[in-house]
Amino acid sequence: MKDIHVTQVKHMSFAVHDVDATLSNYKRLLGVPEEVTVTEFAKSRNRVAVFDLGGVEYQISQSMDPDGRFAAWIAARGGEGLHHICYSVDDIDAALETAQARGAKLKECSACKIMGSHVHPEGWVAFLEDDVGGIEIEFMQVYTPEQLAEYAVQGI
Repeated sequence: MKDIHVTQVKHMSFAVHDVDATLSNYKRLLGVPEEVTVTEFAKSRNRVAVFDLGGVEYQISQSMDPDGRFAAWIAARGGEGLHHICYSVDDIDAALETAQARGAKLKECSACKIMGSHVHPEGWVAFLEDDVGGIEIEFMQVYTPEQLAEYAVQGI
């Protein structure tokens, strides 16, 4: 059985009640730049702030609906926190095959309603039903520049 070849941590996503308040604290306490943009995604009904801190991409994620993905996760666990870590892999299909051979189950993407590897703005992504210490696992095979031109989509 092949090993899963993780090339880097792509990002960490934190589920919060209020992106603006959380982002304000990151700026005040950790020096995150003022010009961070908060993007609203109509399809998934999320507000997300993305920034780099210490070479790590952070995503601060808020549901726009009370029963949305991040709001439901916060309610179920009793508070805000680290929702998932996205691991870049060089071959998402091989990573998923290996993970499943080791007993992992695939999770349906709440935004796209697709199980397994699927197109995303930055690369092919897939989520596992399994978690590690309460933190969800996402795999992403980042697009090459040529693939980005072909597959880049908006509105997740």
